[in-house]
Amino acid sequence: MNVKAIAEHIGGALVGDQSVEIKDMANLTEAGAGDISFFRDVKYAKQLQSTAAGAVIVPADWDGECAAPVVIKVADPSEAFMAIGEFFAPPPVVRQPGVHATAVIGSDVKLGEGVHVGAFSVIEDGTVVGDHCVIEAQVFIGQRVTLGSECHIYPQVTIREGCLLGERVILHPGVRIGSDGYGYNPKIGADGNITIEKIPQIGIVEIGSDVEVGSNTTIDRARFGRTKIGNSVKIDNLVQIGHNVQVGDYSGIIAQAGIAGSTKIGSGCIIWSQSGVAGHLNVGDRAQLGPASGLTKDLPPGEFYLGLPAVPRRELAASMLLPRTVAKLKKKIAALEAKVKELDKF
Repeated sequence: MNVKAIAEHIGGALVGDQSVEIKDMANLTEAGAGDISFFRDVKYAKQLQSTAAGAVIVPADWDGECAAPVVIKVADPSEAFMAIGEFFAPPPVVRQPGVHATAVIGSDVKLGEGVHVGAFSVIEDGTVVGDHCVIEAQVFIGQRVTLGSECHIYPQVTIREGCLLGERVILHPGVRIGSDGYGYNPKIGADGNITIEKIPQIGIVEIGSDVEVGSNTTIDRARFGRTKIGNSVKIDNLVQIGHNVQVGDYSGIIAQAGIAGSTKIGSGCIIWSQSGVAGHLNVGDRAQLGPASGLTKDLPPGEFYLGLPAVPRRELAASMLLPRTVAKLKKKIAALEAKVKELDKF
């Protein structure tokens, strides 16, 4: 594809050789003469100066050095780069409506119009699958589950009994919806022996519309009532969400984070990667918990907490600065003491 056509498509200003042809997309370090890349952060300026790319999309105000023969200036390089993906991406996989011969469909199952059910999938009794859903191979859907329209359930997903999914929900491979929550009651008998009694987990998981859940993430069913994931929530891979957790609309939970039971997360929140949230806490709307942090108390709305235990970002920065300040003061004191000793000689 010609760079001029690309520039016109994204509304960019083309600078350089308009005859360059582009065949693929790549990052700055891996791109070759037939590739287009993008640049938006000055910390990658050295890569821009040495790239072998045929063209690079850059910010409209960028006037620095670029090794590529063509630059296309736009307001948002990342968004523009995403917009041209349709020209170079392979065609999407399209599943035709129908039920594979090896799939097992229970009694009183209702399949909407245009539903695809892949090989060796199981849909148990009383389940409702909305119009135009895609159930890939080796999926298990338990009894009395409800899926809204246009859901896409990838291979080896498990959705256990009674759970509710809204419309356009995407569950990536290995997701487990409705596993039992972690609930046990230790008892000491008259003979002094300890037994561990399992607490029944009789609730469900309810997932709103336009939710996407990454691979190998687990969302536990409620002890009673429901574990609830709001609309347009985006959950990354390898996330654990405990029983009776409530997640508000438009929130994001990033890889390897864990949310303990009965915690309430507001709308527009971000729980960053490898963070842990203790149980029965409240995370206010638009709050963020930073990477590898541990939350042990409520997080107020709009705040950004970091650290272990997590504290306000400003407080953590001040505590990290303190040792350096003390070290500088020690040097100054040592220098002053040396001067005093010199003065004592007179």
